[in-house]
Amino acid sequence: MKPGIHPPYRPVVFRDRSADFAFLTRSTMTGDKTIEWEDGNTYPVVDVEISSASHPFYTGTQRVLDTAGRVERFERRYGSRGAR
Repeated sequence: MKPGIHPPYRPVVFRDRSADFAFLTRSTMTGDKTIEWEDGNTYPVVDVEISSASHPFYTGTQRVLDTAGRVERFERRYGSRGAR
């Protein structure tokens, strides 16, 4: 890498407050807050809205949309495509 143009790559804690979940990884992101981690060291913390602990795809709580009902309702309201 070319020296002097890249931000520092260091350990950062990402915290999902909605799921009460946090994980330590390396990143170039910075945060104003710090947190004391399980190993006794202090790291910058970045609060995120969604993580693997709260995302519906990973938790198995995703909903399947009723697309057939929506199409039928649209066709009742505006007519079918073949009626042009």
